[in-house]
Amino acid sequence: MKSSKITDWCHHFIAEAVKEGDLCADATMGNGHDTVLLSKLTGPSGHVFAFDIQEEALNRTRLLLHTSDCPDNTTLLLKTHTEMDTVLKPSSVSCITFNFGYLPGGDHTKATTPKTSVPAIRKALPLLKPGGLMSLCIYSGKDTGFAEKEAILQFIKTLSPKDYLVLKTEYYNRPNHPPVPVLIYRLR
Repeated sequence: MKSSKITDWCHHFIAEAVKEGDLCADATMGNGHDTVLLSKLTGPSGHVFAFDIQEEALNRTRLLLHTSDCPDNTTLLLKTHTEMDTVLKPSSVSCITFNFGYLPGGDHTKATTPKTSVPAIRKALPLLKPGGLMSLCIYSGKDTGFAEKEAILQFIKTLSPKDYLVLKTEYYNRPNHPPVPVLIYRLR
């Protein structure tokens, strides 16, 4: 892996988990980078549902999909990540990505919060099929995210080890509250 960015680190593991024909979800589409990756990995026979509450995120993602030579296999939804379970069926999704915080280059007052993020993860876990992967990029520096980071980490620590494998890592030699990458695999 050439990059030390949290998203590139998570993309490495996502690329190992997602296959052509899979159903995937980008819970927080933001600028669309996870949506593009999932679209390319799932290919023309797969499908990606991407969620965000900001029209700006949908517009940025739509443009990135168009300029990235992606197959026509995405559905962009102006919905919150807590509503994924109204669109997707239990045990049907191969990969779900989350990037917590605010839209890069967007309004910092419109950020994810513990009040919605923990319930979104809780609702998304049963959507994963056995062997499925959930990727969490948890940002907590600057003006947002410390309470959200702690709430998410506390919640995922309670997940049943019989049902989920939770891998939390950290940037050990980075200053200023580096992001926390987490991978959650559904075991059964």
